[in-house]
Amino acid sequence: MGNSLVETQVHDVKSFLAKTTSTIEEFLNETTLSELSPEGEEERNYHKLILSNLRKLLVCSEEGYEACQIILQSETFPKGAAEKTLYKIFHQCIEEFFSPNNDAWFENSRSAYTGRNAIKFYQNVSEQIVQLLKGLEGDFQRIREELEYYETDYRTKMAQSK
Repeated sequence: MGNSLVETQVHDVKSFLAKTTSTIEEFLNETTLSELSPEGEEERNYHKLILSNLRKLLVCSEEGYEACQIILQSETFPKGAAEKTLYKIFHQCIEEFFSPNNDAWFENSRSAYTGRNAIKFYQNVSEQIVQLLKGLEGDFQRIREELEYYETDYRTKMAQSK
């Protein structure tokens, strides 16, 4: 990939991460577990798991944003570092959003064909959480499609270097 295309993607991802961190941070700052009104211990624990995953996603998004900033401030554009950063963002942010390691929710891949939101929950959750993830999902899907290239490209480069 040419430098200008990779640089454009870094700019796009940086903007996406800025918007994402702002949205998640505002939600986490303004929402308490009590406000989400989980009923019963099991539902309360599930909401805690979701909030924990959102905090992790926020931290990874902030780190990705900072990495993009550093790359874009370089005198000469470091294409290799940019590609590695985009690969890392793909795994730590995008893939984590659609399939969190702690199984807070999951992606229903069939939803992509029906035009519905793909994020599904294992239990009932508050409407605030549903709306937050619905609001984030479109941009995450768009960036995932843009960055999927780095998944295969990076793995190919790693295999060839061995």
